[in-house]
Amino acid sequence: MQVIQILREKGRDIVSLTSETTLSEAARLLARKRIGAVVVRDHKGALVGILSERDVVRAIAEESVAALARPVSAYMTRAVATCTELDTVDELMEMMTQGRFRHLPVLDDSNQLCGLVSIGDVVKTRIEETVREAASLRQYIAAAG
Repeated sequence: MQVIQILREKGRDIVSLTSETTLSEAARLLARKRIGAVVVRDHKGALVGILSERDVVRAIAEESVAALARPVSAYMTRAVATCTELDTVDELMEMMTQGRFRHLPVLDDSNQLCGLVSIGDVVKTRIEETVREAASLRQYIAAAG
């Protein structure tokens, strides 16, 4: 299965903020939306980073509450791994495992941000694929017997 099919099911909504947003505001957004990461965009809408719960925890661990008043640009991941709509679930699982991250921004064929896929989306899709395959095998065995 490809990323484009995941996005068809989950939607293409992208929660984002600018690099000037404070870490405190970003943490509130993550909590309010019940999400694990937020995309950071410039004023033209281009992807410039990603801020995850891990980044927030790391910032507070290093600078205590003072970190909350600083901009997310101080803590966000700038070298963001991305995927395309044509990447497969298996490719995403490998990228996420090797890179040790749980969120991947999705770029369309024009290199524009068009979605965000989480490890939860990938696992859910993989489980659904496995269930479908098992059902197909049961039908095949039942028809052959």
